[in-house]
Amino acid sequence: MASIRKQGEVFEIRECLPTRTGPRQRALVRFRRILTPADLDRAQAVARRPFDRDALVRRARAQGIPVASASRDDEARRLLAHLRDGGTIEPILAKLLIDHLALIANEVDSRASTKPSLPEHLEEVVDCVGRSEAIRGRTLRGLLRTASRVSRSRGALRPEAEEPFPRFSSGRGFD
Repeated sequence: MASIRKQGEVFEIRECLPTRTGPRQRALVRFRRILTPADLDRAQAVARRPFDRDALVRRARAQGIPVASASRDDEARRLLAHLRDGGTIEPILAKLLIDHLALIANEVDSRASTKPSLPEHLEEVVDCVGRSEAIRGRTLRGLLRTASRVSRSRGALRPEAEEPFPRFSSGRGFD
């Protein structure tokens, strides 16, 4: 069974594991201020013993720790990831979604004079929205490998040869 413990300004979700030398606790997740569903998901993913989310949420509330409910943004990210990965939804749901998004877009356009649009340098980042940390990490490692290959293909960069200073001689010849 997992528990919540305060460590300074940080909270930890911990679990107790039996060992040969006696019970030992290990931290599953650390979080600040608010317990979110993402924190619970991460803790459940690494837990070795049965994990009761509801009991953990009750304990957090009893200790005065604010608990965030599942946000609509998380659901939207999951839907985007599902569609990007080739998933489909029912046609009637797709039509309702398109209509609702058009309505939201019109509201955003009417307020466009007060809010700036998405900056150009962030438009390519939209593809990462809704992706898991593992997929984003794999993408980042791929980009770093590509950058490394490009820099190696350019060869060693040699500094340009500088012109040497004129040589001074203190020998004869100025008599």
